Amino acid sequence: MKLDSIAKRFRIDKPDKFRLSDHDPAECCGLTIDKSDAKTMLAQGIERLSALQERLYADGRWSVLIVLQAMDAAGKDGVIKHVLSGINPQGVEVNSFKQPSEEELAHDFLWRIGIFNRSHYEEVLTVRVHPEYLARQELPKVLVGNDIWRQRCKDIRAFERHLARNGTLILKFFLNVSRDEQRKRFLERIDEPAKRWKLSMGDIADRKLWPKYMIAYDEAIRQTSRPAGQKRPGSWCRLITNGSRGWWWRGRSCRRWNRSSSNFPRSEARRARNCTKRARLCWPNVLAAEPLRGCRPIR
Repeated sequence: MKLDSIAKRFRIDKPDKFRLSDHDPAECCGLTIDKSDAKTMLAQGIERLSALQERLYADGRWSVLIVLQAMDAAGKDGVIKHVLSGINPQGVEVNSFKQPSEEELAHDFLWRIGIFNRSHYEEVLTVRVHPEYLARQELPKVLVGNDIWRQRCKDIRAFERHLARNGTLILKFFLNVSRDEQRKRFLERIDEPAKRWKLSMGDIADRKLWPKYMIAYDEAIRQTSRPAGQKRPGSWCRLITNGSRGWWWRGRSCRRWNRSSSNFPRSEARRARNCTKRARLCWPNVLAAEPLRGCRPIR
């Protein structure tokens, strides 16, 4: 099966019919490759991403926002660590959305806005499941009604439209992990000294709220996905993360990011400027403002 066809199966193009319970977190779409082959595919994808970053920088017009959203232990850090290992760090900013500071709580929920390890979607997920978090935001009581989550999703869509209209390509990934797999990964963190710091009692307590989290994710994804054929930003891509197949979906996400590429600028104006640069390097005494006729442009 071609990776492009796999990507289509994981895109959420019909948000009105989306239900998390309909999707197996361990699904691989019949793609049978071993770990060594997946590592080779990942390495090729990373090399491609590095080249595309150069194009993006050279173009100077577009930016890219990658949103990684998931339950604890789904593998968000692993995606960033492995898939972005070949990216120039000067051109990437990673923002991790933890518990908001007092300064952040004093602003609206979209104020703290690269790559989002978790994201602004926490405000319609974790905050929805934990009413005490919403209470700390000290909103006027008249504004905290039954429609607040639908209204916040509408605000998020407007925020993402604003980014898209100003040249930001938005790629959103939901890393789908099962409750049993999360328990397994939590136990592995306890057994491995280097990873114990990642697990808190709050993470364990949140497991009791799993059904509420799934309802929140269902509604957030449905309300903020783009139906197929509509020209607005923000289709979610659902990535499998279950079992020991982290290497599989890292390669999958790398492939998805590679498809969202920019090209090196090829405008006539840029060619003319490059021709002038060549002339001034080859003939330092030439001070003409316009490029010389017959000068071979840099492409």
